[in-house]
Amino acid sequence: MKLLALDTSSEGCSAALLADGSVTERFELAPRGHTRLLMPMVRELLAEQGLVPAELDALAFACGPGSFTGLRIATGVVQGLAYGLDVPVVPVSSLAAVAADAIARFSLSEGDGIAVAFDARMGEVYWACYVCQAGRPELLGDEQVSAPESVALVPGVRCWFGVGQGWGLRDDFPDDVTGAMKEVDATLVPRASRVAELAAHAFQEGRGVAAAQAQPVYIRDEVAWKKLPGR
Repeated sequence: MKLLALDTSSEGCSAALLADGSVTERFELAPRGHTRLLMPMVRELLAEQGLVPAELDALAFACGPGSFTGLRIATGVVQGLAYGLDVPVVPVSSLAAVAADAIARFSLSEGDGIAVAFDARMGEVYWACYVCQAGRPELLGDEQVSAPESVALVPGVRCWFGVGQGWGLRDDFPDDVTGAMKEVDATLVPRASRVAELAAHAFQEGRGVAAAQAQPVYIRDEVAWKKLPGR
């Protein structure tokens, strides 16, 4: 299988190529460089493996939540490629990608919990709880956006790890949340290599979508929409 994955959902910009079980990646922290860097990264990865775009079986991207501008960049690129190549797209949660990175970096065990937080600006965080299952993150509950003091853990998990740049706001988190963490890493951002790994599994389960259905997930807009009168 040959799958190209993109991520521009945070200050990191990355592309990864999964080819026959091996993943190669280009990654750079460049908050305002996504548009300039992304396509050169893609071309480098394909050339390195001696591939042309027509040989790809699928595309994947970190669909959010994250930077609104960044999400639109990756969405536009992946849709354009998918239309041209007529291949499916696998959207992957940016929060799940960071949870997957935590599983690998901390060598987490089955049943360990991962609490992922991104800084959503405007005094809020994007938040989700995952549990390590068969080496991959499984979402517990829903992804959400809330004030830092409103975040909560899902009960029943014995060991927690906190990851993501939103943990830079942990002084505002409830004491029972911060006190439950075995370890915290506030430096992790989404990476295309983890997007590729999660997407490959989802693709095998038939969870690819057509280009038109490859849409960003903002969460904040969805929450605001649900709060409108009459909703």
